[in-house]
Amino acid sequence: MIRPRFLPAAEAELLREVGYYSDARTGAGIRFQAAVAAAVELASRQPQGGVPGPHGTRSWRVKGFPFSVVGRAGTDTLLVVAIAHHRRKPGYWAARVA
Repeated sequence: MIRPRFLPAAEAELLREVGYYSDARTGAGIRFQAAVAAAVELASRQPQGGVPGPHGTRSWRVKGFPFSVVGRAGTDTLLVVAIAHHRRKPGYWAARVA
């Protein structure tokens, strides 16, 4: 298993969406955070899994939410590039790894 490291922008996205879901419904923010953590753990265990993307990235779906964890695996680290919504500005995060 490789260890995950979040880009500051990806961490900010996670915190913003946790806040959004927390405001929307009791417990939803915690569920979203747990679902993202599960996707990051899966990506760390299976860095060659997920859906291939640009610039050597891959994406793993966040179960139960319209988001994916976008990351790029190195030898011992998974760089989490974005917590990307499926319908908002597709590929906006690509400049972070270009």
